[in-house]
Amino acid sequence: MKIAAIVWGSDIPLLDAAARREGVHIDITGVHNVDDQKVQDRFLRSQEDADLILLHPSHDAAWDDLIPRLRTDIPIVSFGHNQDFWSLSTIPIRSVAAVSAYMTHGGEENYCRMIRFLRKIAEGEDAEPETPLPMPWEGIYHPDSPEPFSDRNAYYSNHPRRHNQSVGIIFSRTYWANGDHGIVDALIRRIEQFADVIPIFCLSGGDVDLGARPGPVVAREIFSDEVSLIVNLQPVFRSSNSEASGDIFSDLNIPVMHPILLYHKTRQEWLDSALGPSAMEIGWSIALPEMQGMIEMLAVGTEIDSGEETGMHEPIPDRIERICRRAEAWLKLQAKSPKERKVAFILHNKPCSSVEATVGAGAHLDTLESVARIMQVMKQEGYTVDPPSSGKELIDQIMEKRAISDFRWTSVGSIVRCGGALDLVNEKTYREWFSELEPSVQKRLEESWGKPPGEEMDGVPAAMVHDGKIVVTGVSYGNAVVCVQPKRGCAGARCDGEACRILHDPEIPPTHQYLATYRWLERVFGADVIVHVGTHGNLEFLPGKSAAPSNRCFPDIAIGTIPHLYIYNADNPPEGTIAKRRACATLVNHMQTVMQASGLYGALKDLEKLLEEYTRAQESDPARAHTLEHLIIDSVEEGGIGEETDLKSFREGTSDFTAFVERIHRHLGMIASSRIPDGMHIFGERPEGEARVQFIQAAARFDDALTSALFGEEILPDNPGSLHEREEAELSFIRSILADIPMEEAVVEACGRPPLPGTEEKLVEMIDLITMIDAGIESSDEIGSLLNGFSGGFIPPGPSGLITRGKPDILPTGRNFYSLDPQTVPTKAAWMVGKKLADALLTAYMDEHGRYPESVAMYWLSTDLMWADGEQFAQILHLIGVEPVWRGSKVVSFEIIPLSELGRPRVDVTIRASGILRDCFFCSIELLDKAIAMVAGLDETDEDNPIKAHTQESGTAKRIFSSRPGTYGNGVNLAVYASAWKEEKDLAEIFLEWNSFSYGDGDSGTENRDGFSNLLSHVDATFNKTATDEYDLTGCCCYFGTHGGMTAAARHLSGRHVEAYYGDTRTPSKVEVRTLAAELRRVVTTKLLNPVWIEGMKRHGYKGAGDIAKRVGTVYGWEASTGEVDDRIFDEIAKTFVLDPDNRAFFKEENPFALEEIGRRLLEAESRGLWNPDPEISEGLREAYLETEGWLEDRLDSRDGTVQGGAIDIMTVGELRARHNNKM
Repeated sequence: MKIAAIVWGSDIPLLDAAARREGVHIDITGVHNVDDQKVQDRFLRSQEDADLILLHPSHDAAWDDLIPRLRTDIPIVSFGHNQDFWSLSTIPIRSVAAVSAYMTHGGEENYCRMIRFLRKIAEGEDAEPETPLPMPWEGIYHPDSPEPFSDRNAYYSNHPRRHNQSVGIIFSRTYWANGDHGIVDALIRRIEQFADVIPIFCLSGGDVDLGARPGPVVAREIFSDEVSLIVNLQPVFRSSNSEASGDIFSDLNIPVMHPILLYHKTRQEWLDSALGPSAMEIGWSIALPEMQGMIEMLAVGTEIDSGEETGMHEPIPDRIERICRRAEAWLKLQAKSPKERKVAFILHNKPCSSVEATVGAGAHLDTLESVARIMQVMKQEGYTVDPPSSGKELIDQIMEKRAISDFRWTSVGSIVRCGGALDLVNEKTYREWFSELEPSVQKRLEESWGKPPGEEMDGVPAAMVHDGKIVVTGVSYGNAVVCVQPKRGCAGARCDGEACRILHDPEIPPTHQYLATYRWLERVFGADVIVHVGTHGNLEFLPGKSAAPSNRCFPDIAIGTIPHLYIYNADNPPEGTIAKRRACATLVNHMQTVMQASGLYGALKDLEKLLEEYTRAQESDPARAHTLEHLIIDSVEEGGIGEETDLKSFREGTSDFTAFVERIHRHLGMIASSRIPDGMHIFGERPEGEARVQFIQAAARFDDALTSALFGEEILPDNPGSLHEREEAELSFIRSILADIPMEEAVVEACGRPPLPGTEEKLVEMIDLITMIDAGIESSDEIGSLLNGFSGGFIPPGPSGLITRGKPDILPTGRNFYSLDPQTVPTKAAWMVGKKLADALLTAYMDEHGRYPESVAMYWLSTDLMWADGEQFAQILHLIGVEPVWRGSKVVSFEIIPLSELGRPRVDVTIRASGILRDCFFCSIELLDKAIAMVAGLDETDEDNPIKAHTQESGTAKRIFSSRPGTYGNGVNLAVYASAWKEEKDLAEIFLEWNSFSYGDGDSGTENRDGFSNLLSHVDATFNKTATDEYDLTGCCCYFGTHGGMTAAARHLSGRHVEAYYGDTRTPSKVEVRTLAAELRRVVTTKLLNPVWIEGMKRHGYKGAGDIAKRVGTVYGWEASTGEVDDRIFDEIAKTFVLDPDNRAFFKEENPFALEEIGRRLLEAESRGLWNPDPEISEGLREAYLETEGWLEDRLDSRDGTVQGGAIDIMTVGELRARHNNKM
């Protein structure tokens, strides 16, 4: 007899053993491979001579294709826990239930009974099945005992306590029943060297009908008041009866580690994979456990490599060691009193934006003040620390000691002389640490940075080596040290194309000094916990796997065994997720910054007054109105908004002045109502008073929800005056609700009238939202949560995202946030927005060029999926003419939209996906790649289907590209900041070198520069989008580096102008697309040059100054890569920050390095011809820069070694390589 089977991996070992024992031939296919066409074909061939088909199906969409091809002339048995799949069977349901019962009970004898029963079914016997052999549903396991124990006392009678602390292990009953417990055994043996172990197996969700208790109930009974840490090997650990299980992890308040079993990869396959786990495993084994607060998802075991699928697994010895040493470190942390604990704080740094100017880099967080306040609370709680009195005192001490990396104004000698070295690590000590590294890692480090402790390589000095010793920098505050994260890919007291080694090799490992710093914290200082402060550093972005790192992955190497807490912004799930998965970080999230209306100022405020005067004069004084028309036109030009208001059409006579004024009103309204941050958040601080009102308003106004509740659905004027009135009404309503004023009174107070008919339900919803956010703010305890982590406690999980995009559940903060299920995007709501976004892009291009674009290049970020539920993903699908297919809330497939329904040609889309999207949402890449391939194969004309035409011409069906596997970044930003370019082709070359790796179904990163180049040469436009005011295209260099670099490459390769567009879904019901230049003007106007925003930054001293300089640097980057920045913007930057006496005094006092960075970037823009300033501005800039340079040179000492200072050394990558080749 032969059975053709498709079953789960956990079925395979017992099914195979039982079939051998019963003399039945069984041909087994793993269900995880069912979407592979070759595997399907092999199974279909196998069924041809089978006597019975045995299926244990999944929700994979591939089953839709496979099921119709199954033989129906032999019995089909479709079994499993999910009874929905039983209907595929061609035998009586009671027989299917019997087969499923054997599987559920498990064990070899039950599988033998299953095989015997299946034999009778195949032979046509109507026999009664044997009763399943009962086996325990739960128990305490130990490899030295033949049978499991039913309770803790029985277990301890056979395995007495030997240690002061205990570790609980939770694993699947299936693996116990299957005998697949080699990994559990290895964990037990290693943990028993430092702690007692209580290993339990159970059914995670339980089963009432079977009498199996849920895992959380079992764990609560056995682990309560007994274990200090849990190692949970079950990815899902929830009961359907939440009351019975409760929030067990929070109640136990202990860390819950979740080592990952790579079910279907051998050890070698895992080692060779840049991604690590498959897309399916990331969703199941990582994303879901993160939602339950589990941490430290290191690979623990792989499938045994026997040449065929066995469903059995083996431990990874070095990972077992790493997991257990990290568990031991958590236990040691718990056992120490606050007085004994040592804490290392790591402040981030943005070397490309000036090491000296950006100490404590962190998006929207005053990291310096935050660390000072955390240490002050630590002292109150009994920690042996002597904290700084404020963030200013902290940064002053760091800069006085020069406790940073060497850079333009700082030599290694000056760091040592001024007291910035915590220690000088001698060569012998470092070589001992170095020898522990895997041999291939040692080789990579020596090839890149020389033999320990470092050597000069290709004109670049050894990194932070003084008198043959590695310098570890930082400031000591007793049992706490504050370090500035080392530079990651460059060395020396300069910044240029030669020193920037990572520019030439994105896979370059970190320096010897980088690794020595983290190892010193672990081995010499003896840190019990390490805290990275703010979003984000570079540790988690070092070369290595996307998740489940090996001992060759640098984030894992650097962090070592120290418990790792990471203070992260709750609104940044993309990068926080990477820190969790690649660097064992437990996040402690912080609140978003209070957002407020941008308002109008300067020329635009004057324009608003002219418009108001014009409205009055139209009826009372026509002559005055005529004069005002000329003044309004002049003011529009002065304010730089001629493009946005279509001044050209008025001048050409294609629109009248009334329409022109309406456009001005609309644009001013958009500027005035854009949100800007009111300074930065300080960790542990809650917004109070009016700040809380503004915080709540920013969330309640999403998609005009609060406005429509107060003012109904009618179309309202969008001029600044009307918008301001509505803004004040919203704030008034929130104040009233917070003061417990009844709804009707609150509306009267806000609007001067009772609620409008039909708005009561919306008003109630708004009141519920306001009170919910208020309660969430009030219950946030960020420092308390962090200190609980210092005690080795559990950081509860919580959702992440933008509260300003309808995500109030991110509150309270102080939680270990998680992302989302990768298979749920795009959502149906995002699909509707994405279609509008696609149409808006096509309309914008059509209006300019009179035709549809054939091809668009897009920068696709993970924030699209994590913030906006896949709006841009949906846009891409709609452009190519494809619609998602949902099953419940999950996207399982797609359908082609016929051209007759689409109503236009399809549009080719070439995508540069972010590295984070690649690593966290590979299933989305796979789905999109399949859709593109199917569209490319349609029988349609080239005119209707440019995807097909370009595929044939370019020789590639691939459209999704990213950075080299295991790396991040785009290269262009590094070249711009290091002045390593001369013209557009240099940046295009770097972009192509860094980003020409294709990804997709069956493709985890293949270099395809020719294909990528060919596709970009056909591009008509480039595109990116914003979904929020909290983040914008001047906030990070990744935007200009990728979107700007892609635009430069497309223009260079095509030899023509390529349009650059920006989408706007901040209000999803009002989707817009504008030019990149217009979006730059909007952002620079509302934030960078806005006196309100500037004053908010200035409240934060050094940190605020550094953030201002960083944004100026990104504006420069946009001009370098695209040429889309108006001269007027650079003029205003110079006048506002360099030439304004008050702001200049602020920079001198708080952060002169930031002012030097701004001045140098402006001078470089002018020298390269990127900016043509007025002579007066140019002269003033040069004088001011010389003065600033003088301030910094006064701090230098010639004894300390050569530094670059403000010099700009332009060397292109090509020139440097030619020079190196000549030397060789």
